[in-house]
Amino acid sequence: MLKKFTVKSTRRSEFIDITPSVEETIRASGVRNGIAVIHVFHTSAAITINENADPDVATDLEGFMAKLIPHESDFRHAEGNSDAHVKSSLFGPSITLIVEDGAPALGTWQAVYLVDWDGPRTRQYAVKVLAD
Repeated sequence: MLKKFTVKSTRRSEFIDITPSVEETIRASGVRNGIAVIHVFHTSAAITINENADPDVATDLEGFMAKLIPHESDFRHAEGNSDAHVKSSLFGPSITLIVEDGAPALGTWQAVYLVDWDGPRTRQYAVKVLAD
């Protein structure tokens, strides 16, 4: 089963919790055990898993990445968003989750995030669920 979603970011760098849509897609698929692949269709956005209990974690990640790869660097790409492309490449466009007993096998503090590094924009991602 493949389901596509659209989200809108509100800031240049933003972690958007997409865990509820991932969980619902897995439930609706009827797959009890298998895998789910979550993929973003943009080269300046990424998918990652990280802590969801403390919003300062996402804020810290955004801040660290801004220092590590500044927006205003000596990039050649004329569009002015090369930093977003580099950050997205470091994080990656997709993740694979284990599906166990009809739910994603996430740790207590884990959530699935779409990270927009070049917002605000409308972003699309997909969840594909496969049975064992």
